[in-house]
Amino acid sequence: MKETIVALLEDALDSLRQQGVLPADLAPTIKVDPTRDKAHGDYATNLALMLAKPADRKPRELAEALVGALPESAAVSRVEIAGPGFVNFFAATDAAAQVVRQVLDAGDAFGRSLTGQGQKVQVEFVSANPTGPLHVGHGRGAAIGDCICRLLEATGFEVTREFYYNDAGAQISNLALSVQARAKGLDHEDEGWPADGYRGGYIIDVANAYLDGETVHADDRHVTASGDPDDLAAIQEFAVAYLRREQDLDLKAFGVHFDVYFLESSLYRDGKVEAAVERLIEKGHTYEQDGALWLRTTDFGDDKDRVMRKTDGQYTYFLPDVAYHLDKWQRGFTTVINEQGADHHSTVTRVRAGLQALEAGIPKGWPDYVLHQMVMVTRSGVEVKLSKRAGSYVTVRDLIDEVGRDATRFFLAARRADSQLTFDIDLARSQSNDNPVYYVQYAHARVCSMLRKAEAEETPFDHALAMQSLGRLEEDQEKALLNRLARFPEAVEHAAAAREPQQIAQYLLDLAADFHTCYNAVKVMVEDDELRNARLALGLATRQVLRNGLELMGVGAPEEM
Repeated sequence: MKETIVALLEDALDSLRQQGVLPADLAPTIKVDPTRDKAHGDYATNLALMLAKPADRKPRELAEALVGALPESAAVSRVEIAGPGFVNFFAATDAAAQVVRQVLDAGDAFGRSLTGQGQKVQVEFVSANPTGPLHVGHGRGAAIGDCICRLLEATGFEVTREFYYNDAGAQISNLALSVQARAKGLDHEDEGWPADGYRGGYIIDVANAYLDGETVHADDRHVTASGDPDDLAAIQEFAVAYLRREQDLDLKAFGVHFDVYFLESSLYRDGKVEAAVERLIEKGHTYEQDGALWLRTTDFGDDKDRVMRKTDGQYTYFLPDVAYHLDKWQRGFTTVINEQGADHHSTVTRVRAGLQALEAGIPKGWPDYVLHQMVMVTRSGVEVKLSKRAGSYVTVRDLIDEVGRDATRFFLAARRADSQLTFDIDLARSQSNDNPVYYVQYAHARVCSMLRKAEAEETPFDHALAMQSLGRLEEDQEKALLNRLARFPEAVEHAAAAREPQQIAQYLLDLAADFHTCYNAVKVMVEDDELRNARLALGLATRQVLRNGLELMGVGAPEEM
């Protein structure tokens, strides 16, 4: 419907330009939005207010000219001018109801588009250090990142999901020392425990598995433990593989998969870190000071220059990040989205500055970032901080075990990434309208129940009769639901472009609210065959859009609750 109104306004603008009412070179972007108050129609535009100054006319006078130039359309029942020059459109019932036909014809494809035209996009998310189970912050990144991928795929992009393993550096050394200490019988409270060692109960599991000579399978490798507690290198290799496997199991339980697992260690093994350093030196953006190698990042917008190579010859953490992103660029990804925790905020400028210093043709502001804020988990109003498994934080698996995958995913992705999130376990477990995922899923199950009732009463849905009778959907609640259904494709495009899955969560809540309101106000199982089937068709279309939206969130659509 919105596209129809935009097309009508474009025709009106052409007519006014030909009449000399508007300048011939005036080509505005036409904005049409759903109205908040249905007394003001279904859609409205402020086009007359936007064009009043360049047209040198009063807004209301220009609005009258616009309305007068609109072509006739069976899709619009009437057009009104409101306030200083808003133009309100009232959709004809028959035209609005055709969205039911469109939804049922398109099925799972309704809301999908080819906007991206097959453009390659890489989304990096989660990227946890392989030093322990995934915590709830990783879970938020997993939910948001995966939903972004689903939205991009739904709008025609070719998406590659990538997980970057920081399997090099001090944290890996601390992991190996922690497992070795456990393998030698030490407890984390003992005097000989590593100063920066890991203390979670999972360290015991890793140490026992190592001593038992287990074999673990982790994506690109199979590692069999030697069982020798003195072989620190073997312990490190086994511990990293073991925890990579554990994280992979966490992600599978969460319904998240990756196309590429990239190891930080490979950057060193393949000489890519050294190659990046050499290129930066060659381009003249480095200098030596106090025995360290510095990158002049201030030339590219950073607040101060950064050390690349310390006095002990070790690289700082941002240098391999620069080499890694150069690798992404060289793999042909002109669009890269990094979904990371807000604690990575300081690295954004540094990495972008390092990439500019390479002078490799990488555009400014590349890559894109979506940064999520922290998550606080509560039960009975009290913050939950510890996990039996991890020892010091709440894990993704803890939440899945407590409330299920659907509620965990929906709650973690249903708010803006840049807002802090309180995950209320009691609310997520409740079967009430206050629980957003229950509220949406219940709407889907309610339609299924309605269709089962029609079958039981021997008045099954008649598709052909329903399609002939869509004009009977005349109640205000039905019209509100029809208009909400029609907005789904636009909602998907907006959410994908903004990389904001919470827009889909909000749309689903609004759709569920419109459906529940309609269901409570309008009787479906009436004796009138035409009206009953038209209303059943409206329910079917609602069920389809709910399922399509929940799929974008990675959440199931149950038929019974």
